[in-house]
Amino acid sequence: MTTPWGERALARFPEDPRDQLRAWDASDEYLLRHLAEQDTPLSGTVVIVGDRWGALTTALAEHGPVQITDSFLTQEATKANLARGEVDTDSVRLLTTQDPPPERVDVLLVRVPKSLALLEDQLLRLAPAVHADTVVVGTGMAKEIHTSTLKLFERILGPTRTSLAEKKARLIFCTPRSSAARGTNPWPHSYALPDGIGVVSGRTVVNHAGVFCAERLDIGTRFLLQHLPSSRGLGKVVDLGCGNGVVGTAVSLADPEAEVLFVDESFQAVASAEATYKANGVPGQAEFRVGDGLVGVPADSVDLVLNNPPFHSHQATTDATAWRMFSGARRALRPGGELWVIGNRHLAYHVKLKRLFGNSQLVASDAKFVVLKAVKR
Repeated sequence: MTTPWGERALARFPEDPRDQLRAWDASDEYLLRHLAEQDTPLSGTVVIVGDRWGALTTALAEHGPVQITDSFLTQEATKANLARGEVDTDSVRLLTTQDPPPERVDVLLVRVPKSLALLEDQLLRLAPAVHADTVVVGTGMAKEIHTSTLKLFERILGPTRTSLAEKKARLIFCTPRSSAARGTNPWPHSYALPDGIGVVSGRTVVNHAGVFCAERLDIGTRFLLQHLPSSRGLGKVVDLGCGNGVVGTAVSLADPEAEVLFVDESFQAVASAEATYKANGVPGQAEFRVGDGLVGVPADSVDLVLNNPPFHSHQATTDATAWRMFSGARRALRPGGELWVIGNRHLAYHVKLKRLFGNSQLVASDAKFVVLKAVKR
């Protein structure tokens, strides 16, 4: 990536030489170019929210920025990209969306996230640290910035306008009010699950901002909950890509002797899963881990993996994440252990499972979804 401060060699994480997707886009370049052209002072506390793969943090590393992200993979990408440029990782401060934000923000740079709820949550958390002289600039591709995005900046921080588009990217300029009623943060949000989904029917779900389907149970998870393994003695179970943790919580309620590992690369998701689990007074054993799938889980140590893999990486449609999840599950499962997958019919996950496991069994299906099972031989 060419920046006003020189070129930066960047890669996504985990790095894959076959991956043709870049670790930055035109909106990152537009923001950096604007900062240089306006000679924006970067001597105070610079906070970068929503950096996708560390492109902004790496480019501005000499100014000691604070990065705030919901993504474990983004943090790892940032560390790797800093190291690639021989920049000391101690020169930046890496925070998660669950960490307390800085007490003062002099420059706030926001890479607009896909989730409007996550943007709302983060702006409300940062608002007390923003002052009248804070420089606030948002960035994103034009298709990611909507009227609702601008209204959110304006409601929480102050008067907001947008730039002309360049290479299909736009900037957001916000002038903070010196003091204003920021409003109450509505996140996390709780709701009761519907009936007809087994042991979690009517139970409470807790969602932090940005977690998939924060307002209601998505139909894919609902279908999986209706077809979970029903036997006791499940052993060690992984809710892989746990989201709000409703699937793992269902397993713990059905089999209190099961050991359930909730894992997701989203800090917001794992916090939601733990809150959901605790809200239901589940008597079982559980561990909550933010990480890169099943990396770090010992081989041949797991009896059952339950997975609803994503098929998007930001704006890109890709099966790379699903493939890595399935591969990680095969390594972690004991011989005889099972991977259960819920997915849209058109994604043809049975083909991947047969390649990896040598088998794939249809557990249940409807017009849109399939539940598949693969056994490690």
